[in-house]
Amino acid sequence: MTETKITDPRDKLRGRSNVKDSPELIDFYDKLEKKSTTAFWRRANEIEPWEPITRYNPTLWRYGELRDLVLQSAELVKPEEAGRRVIVLMNDSDAGREHTACVGWLFSGLQVMKPGEITPAHKHTASAQRFIMEGGGAYTVVDGHQVTLNKNDYVLTPNGCWHDHGVFDDGKVSIWQDGLDIPLMNSLETNFYSVYPEETQKAEYNIDDSPLSYGAPGLIPAGRKPWDKPYSPLLVYRWEDTKKALYNLEKAGDGCPYDGYILRYSNPIDGGWAMKTMGAHMQMLRPNQHTKAHRHTGNVMYNCAGGKGYSIIGGQRYDWQEHDIFCIPSWVWHEHVNTSKNEEAFLYSFNDFPVMEALNLYIEEPLDDNNGYQVIIS
Repeated sequence: MTETKITDPRDKLRGRSNVKDSPELIDFYDKLEKKSTTAFWRRANEIEPWEPITRYNPTLWRYGELRDLVLQSAELVKPEEAGRRVIVLMNDSDAGREHTACVGWLFSGLQVMKPGEITPAHKHTASAQRFIMEGGGAYTVVDGHQVTLNKNDYVLTPNGCWHDHGVFDDGKVSIWQDGLDIPLMNSLETNFYSVYPEETQKAEYNIDDSPLSYGAPGLIPAGRKPWDKPYSPLLVYRWEDTKKALYNLEKAGDGCPYDGYILRYSNPIDGGWAMKTMGAHMQMLRPNQHTKAHRHTGNVMYNCAGGKGYSIIGGQRYDWQEHDIFCIPSWVWHEHVNTSKNEEAFLYSFNDFPVMEALNLYIEEPLDDNNGYQVIIS
């Protein structure tokens, strides 16, 4: 390794590494290498950057190009043989391919199930969430709670919970987007995986008991044992409730300049994130709305839940329509545009914000130049 190269003028400031090589130092470094050590100042500027430097690229996955391949997988592989029949979305970067990540320490994929199929019950350290993209008659069972799944519903399968999925015999072919923190769990070397003694769980409660008990805004069951688990008792967030809440939010004010009208999927018990390591939002852009640009620590995966438009990410334009998926890496400028003159656009997203906030690492910054809008470079 050669001497530290000065690529940023700030690196010449006192407190940054600026050591020039000499024959004596090179000999010293060779001795260190043989002892599995190195001099900190040789790597300091690289491992302590002035601001976050992502290893991931903005990436767009077009649903129209992937849907046939997802359906083809249902003809080629049985879910009970695959464990989970998922087409993985990998970030267009070396880091994405190395870590099987869609962006940052997040994993995502498209899972398909046909009527009558089941995914065998299992559990793992990684937390999981689902966004239902199409189909009908699907369900999941989480620690004995069976919930039905409909288009644009947001579904939880928290870490450590037994869960299995299926589609009733009279249902339709169903496709949903999975989101997990598998790369994070593997980077922390904490990932465990177990299979259930039976192929599937037996539902221990009335079907849809979770949304029927906790789905009313501001209301929770009285007289029931207090919920003491570290995740939301509301295992499915219905699209019709979410959409109504967005329209109500629109009546309440002007919304966020960077995200339009945006709602967080929260734990109804304490108002916090629904799970400890991953969060999710649904946002609505008014017709012709163009949000201003900002950036933040934390990575985000988006799925267009309705409408069409584009996002400018790091100066590049990415056009999207229903169920196209795209990502925004940490600390990259981004803004959104609804190109319709008379219809709203809806964007579902999931993120690693709960981890950022728990570690006191979440930082957000608006773009001040050009009245808050990026210049499109490509």
